[in-house]
Amino acid sequence: MGDSFSKMFELAYHLTCEAGEIYFGKKVTPEERTLIYKRDVEINKLQRVVRKQVIAHLSLSGNSSNLPYCLALVSLVKDVERIGDYAKNLTEVHDFRPEPLPDDDIVAELAEIRAGVESAFAAAKDTFASSDREQAITLIQAGRAMAQRADALITQVARSDYDAATTTAVVLGARYYKRIGGHVLNVLSSVVMPLHKLDYYDEDNKIAAAGG
Repeated sequence: MGDSFSKMFELAYHLTCEAGEIYFGKKVTPEERTLIYKRDVEINKLQRVVRKQVIAHLSLSGNSSNLPYCLALVSLVKDVERIGDYAKNLTEVHDFRPEPLPDDDIVAELAEIRAGVESAFAAAKDTFASSDREQAITLIQAGRAMAQRADALITQVARSDYDAATTTAVVLGARYYKRIGGHVLNVLSSVVMPLHKLDYYDEDNKIAAAGG
């Protein structure tokens, strides 16, 4: 189960990085676009594999002690599946605005948000595998700050003189990166929070409660 989840997480990470390159202007062939969709489908298939493995594992006597871990995986695979969807959505923004994004402070900030999300994503796999609480808390705090920056960026766009297509492209990019980052933080929340509090990384008292 752990190996299947790890493979799923790794695929979602690489898909996110590839999607970012496309969103920020990389030209793709129809074959490369097809590969993006195939990787998303592979992530979806792995989600079903993990669910099936969990059911099979829990059906065997003597495995009840693994119930919390199994239930956590069932929740977390949904987060990783959603990351695949948002990464795919990033690649689709280019369809209605094929021109390069503006070379300005707003897009530069969005590029920094992308870098922060991808960096946290890259670190999250080992942090989850090793159950490193201290590192998880550090990544969660950084991720929350990145989400706030994404929200602030949308406010900047609303006050800009962008045309409709550019406004839509940048706002969607900010939202998709916020959601990808949020689902990564949901995975990290499993390291520091009890099972019934998964996905609540953004509550103000969460980090304090985890350390208490």
